[in-house]
Amino acid sequence: MSETRTTIFLAGDSTAAEKQTNKRPETGWGEKLSSYFTDDIVIQNRAVNGRSTKSFINEGLLTAIEEAIRPGDYLFIQFGHNDQKEDPARGTLPYGDYQTNLHTFVNTAFKHGAIPVLLSSVSRRHFINDMIDSFSLGKYPQAMKDFAEHHNITFFDIHNRSIELLQSLGPVLSKKYFLHLEPNAASNYPNGIEDDTHFNEQGAAAIAHLIVKEIKESNLSLRHFLK
Repeated sequence: MSETRTTIFLAGDSTAAEKQTNKRPETGWGEKLSSYFTDDIVIQNRAVNGRSTKSFINEGLLTAIEEAIRPGDYLFIQFGHNDQKEDPARGTLPYGDYQTNLHTFVNTAFKHGAIPVLLSSVSRRHFINDMIDSFSLGKYPQAMKDFAEHHNITFFDIHNRSIELLQSLGPVLSKKYFLHLEPNAASNYPNGIEDDTHFNEQGAAAIAHLIVKEIKESNLSLRHFLK
């Protein structure tokens, strides 16, 4: 059976990445995907904390995926949070090297007969009064969407999906999806934490559910392997 199983490789940042024990209850959405699929699908979560399209490529993380990916596999690509940063090792321009780097990811998949899927960045929990800030990720979500449409690449609009989710929850209930902890509520965060970017287990599961909805509504053969 192992010879015929399809693999979904996840290339992304800390919002998707698997967390170490010393970071719990922080959870990446990539950790919650496998439960939705039959045993025919394997999830290889290659997302890494703090990475942008630029640093993921420059550190050889995409090369490592390229060495493992096979025809019929999938490459899910979600970056933006760290591309936004004013940091020469990570920062990119949304309509410049960000799109150039997306081209590198997509071409890597195509070169090996795999299927690339672009996912716009999950929204930050940034409310202005009672309205979620739809521009917390700047122009990166739209730049990815434009790139996907221009090159006819499968695109999941997780940015807008997550905005809709957070808006429906509102400023108070949405805290329950993020790493918001009172002092001494978790041993890893004795002083408490208020993090509006990273998810707890419930939030990661909610984002994974949004991604599964997109898969169900897509033309990808992957949808036939959902439970």
